[in-house]
Amino acid sequence: MIGRFETFTVLINRISRNIRKIKNQEMAEYNLRSSHISCLYYLYTSGGLTATDLCERCEDDKATVSRSIEYLENNGYLVCESKSAKRYKSLLKLTDKGVEVGKKIADKIAYVLEEISVELTEEERIQFYHSLTLISKGLDNIANNRNGDYL
Repeated sequence: MIGRFETFTVLINRISRNIRKIKNQEMAEYNLRSSHISCLYYLYTSGGLTATDLCERCEDDKATVSRSIEYLENNGYLVCESKSAKRYKSLLKLTDKGVEVGKKIADKIAYVLEEISVELTEEERIQFYHSLTLISKGLDNIANNRNGDYL
């Protein structure tokens, strides 16, 4: 059991750390951080989203996404289509500068996914993502169990 726990947590942490490292290395020239990358990627691939949509897609809390949006807007990567009071429901779109960086991000993601999949068959990749989904759901259930009955 301990070996499984150590293997699982070490590998998940290593994967997460390497993803952040790749994001930070690739975006250093644009003075962007890891938290900005997901916002730019999802805006690029969708053509436009609200802040609420970004929170859902990025799986980040509202404050982190809000700070990212503010930074990206202040630095010319995106614009808010509406100046309404309910800004979190306003459509956000990339500027030309944002599209350029969004394309670079999408291209890098495609490259990374291709590189990490070289040793996997299509069936293995499908099973891997299925297993990750089941693990994620299981951990969500445990994390959201308010009674502490899992111990």
